[in-house]
Amino acid sequence: MKLLWCWRCKMDVPMLDDVEFARAKELYSLGFKITTPDRFKPLLDYHNNLTGFHIADDEYNAIMHHQISQYGPECENCGKPYRTSLASFCAACGNKRTM
Repeated sequence: MKLLWCWRCKMDVPMLDDVEFARAKELYSLGFKITTPDRFKPLLDYHNNLTGFHIADDEYNAIMHHQISQYGPECENCGKPYRTSLASFCAACGNKRTM
């Protein structure tokens, strides 16, 4: 887990490494197989226990775009990560990436 800027959330959030994310993805998938109203509670509990960061019950989808490896390197200008490894400009500051 690492605290990084999320361009969607517009704030620093805990990003999961690939091992942590694999477990979150399993719990996310399981939530779609259950019909109870609290079907994503295991995912939310896992995330909260791992990161100490509270995600609202209806925001469980946000966890699925908080994986470190989905993002690119840090911007040379502002230090926030590029949206992807292939991004040509920084979503946070507009810096054009030198590749």
